[in-house]
Amino acid sequence: MQPADSVFMFVATALVWIMTPAIALFYGGMVKSKNVLSTAMYSFGSLAVVSVLWVLVGYSLAFSPSGNAIIGGLNWSGLHGVTFKPNADYSATIPHNLFMLFQMTFAIITVAIISGGFVGRMKFSAYLIFITAWCLLVYSPVAHWVWGVGGWLRNLGTLDFAGGNVVHISSGVAGLVLAIVLGKRKHSEAEAKHNLMLVLIGGSFLWLGWFGFNVGSALTLNNVAMTAFVNTNTAAACGMIGWTAVEWITNKKPSLSGAISGGVAGLVAITPACGFVETYASIIIGIVGGIVCFWAVTYLKTKLGYDDTLDAFGIHGIGGTWGGIATGLFATKAVNDAGANGVFYGDPSLILKQLTAIVATYIFVAVVSYVIIKVIQLFMPIRVDEEAEIKGLDITMHGEQAYID
Repeated sequence: MQPADSVFMFVATALVWIMTPAIALFYGGMVKSKNVLSTAMYSFGSLAVVSVLWVLVGYSLAFSPSGNAIIGGLNWSGLHGVTFKPNADYSATIPHNLFMLFQMTFAIITVAIISGGFVGRMKFSAYLIFITAWCLLVYSPVAHWVWGVGGWLRNLGTLDFAGGNVVHISSGVAGLVLAIVLGKRKHSEAEAKHNLMLVLIGGSFLWLGWFGFNVGSALTLNNVAMTAFVNTNTAAACGMIGWTAVEWITNKKPSLSGAISGGVAGLVAITPACGFVETYASIIIGIVGGIVCFWAVTYLKTKLGYDDTLDAFGIHGIGGTWGGIATGLFATKAVNDAGANGVFYGDPSLILKQLTAIVATYIFVAVVSYVIIKVIQLFMPIRVDEEAEIKGLDITMHGEQAYID
């Protein structure tokens, strides 16, 4: 065991944990004041529910090597055998239970991101039931596919350094499914961002937390970790530039909310690639990420008619998809010899593996998420009534108000 690596991963885990309260602020500032508390509660609901599920069985299903290519085994349930002693299958230099906690923060933020697709119209009780089932039936299997010992996408040779598929595509697709099943908001055309300073604070802490997210995924402070650090910040900045430039041309004004969203889009796009690509590639990945996500939230959403309230799919689904494809183009063993060479480094087979992973994740997450929410709908209403939606969910669902006039 290396004490330096343990300290490094302790800090990285704490940084990723911060991302969930950060998304509560980021999402909360984007909605009307009557829904800011309910929006935050979706994130904190994830923090509570997933933390317990992960300890009980989620971690075992995702990472235990005693399962098969689709799902892990149950031998680590209740953290049986998950101790301070390192597990060499994942890291020989940090405690196994620290690795478990690091991965827990990923599961928590993934579930929190989903809420961006439906804030303002889903019952909190239905949401809690949904995320319980989703964490076990969707997140844990996909994490096992990509990162778990014996996972079929890992064995195939696909690359996902910090969660393009596992976190962003899966949360974005789930958010889209829920947005479609729940239906459009009432008076959605009147929706307004009630507090852009909350958006700024939340976005800033997301950016900060992302360093733990991406850099910590190296599991040790080495050259790959530092490359991921540089690439993460560079892509975020370039995502902001790409989004803002297109918005400025299109709408004649650059907005703060757009700039922050562009930064997040760049962060999402670089996530699967950050430890596999050179810095020049992070510039391209970030700029294109900002542009394609702007297109998704302004054109694609309108064209297809779905109501993805805070663009969980438009930013995380689309950004994660581009990032996975870009990894297949720009990855190079010169950066990480545990990775692979992409199309631009002489191996076109990697892009086919990346596309296989993306398509499989889309299909699996969409189908299982749809089945989960439809089963819940058989037993209870999943959407608030029109009166509650008009009054706001803070007072009708939680009995509180963020601001007293």
